[in-house]
Amino acid sequence: MPSIFAYQSSEVDWCESNFQHSELVAEFYNTFSNVTFFIFGPLMMFLMHAYAQKRSRYIYGVCVLFMVVGLFSMYFHMTLSFLGQLLDEISILWLLASGYSIWMPRCYFPTFLGENRPQFICLVVITTMVSTFLSFLRPTVNAYALNSIAVHILYIVFQEYKKTNNKELRHLIEVSVVLWAFALTSWISDRFLCSFWQQINFFYLHSIWHVLISITFPYGMVTMALLDARYEMPDQTLKVRYWPRDTWPVGLPYVEIIGDHKNC
Repeated sequence: MPSIFAYQSSEVDWCESNFQHSELVAEFYNTFSNVTFFIFGPLMMFLMHAYAQKRSRYIYGVCVLFMVVGLFSMYFHMTLSFLGQLLDEISILWLLASGYSIWMPRCYFPTFLGENRPQFICLVVITTMVSTFLSFLRPTVNAYALNSIAVHILYIVFQEYKKTNNKELRHLIEVSVVLWAFALTSWISDRFLCSFWQQINFFYLHSIWHVLISITFPYGMVTMALLDARYEMPDQTLKVRYWPRDTWPVGLPYVEIIGDHKNC
């Protein structure tokens, strides 16, 4: 039985040819496409600083976990080791759990919890710990289980989309969903249409997934911040800004707290 640390000890292998560009890196493009995680993670910590000071400093932890996901993804694609696969998937699981704990609107909590966020966080932590142990049982299905969580997130976002007339929020939701859809399409295509992409010598769809999903993170983060503010910060007005300039056609979204708001 191969060591969990050994190269190619994972049952998961992506479409990119192995060791094509380096004897030390199994999947070159899939490895280094994760560099965007180390760009957007610190940048969002800086841009969301004022918001985190008002809402929760655990938001810094979300950004750190986002960078940890990028680090473990690099390790996995560099080695295709079983350990790398589990670290990659478990870090994603805990990133999602942290987002749920901070931003899940109270009206979507299970009824037996009422609207008690500390109890909801305990439930999320326990569920995530159990899921972490279960991930060792059938490692080949972990990625599909993680992607299925997006169905629940999409349901919540769709419900909130119907409730709001806020143009900024609706725009962010639309962009986030489109980015996620393109990212997921790249992931699925690389997974299930590999033979086709190999015939035309295009092995980069999983790399594109990394880039697109890392861009989706800031949009999703700001979207959830705006949704959450309706319930948790009713006396504050959050303004969506874009880095480096609001006037640029493309930018990284963040929120700025500009004052009090009378309506809940």
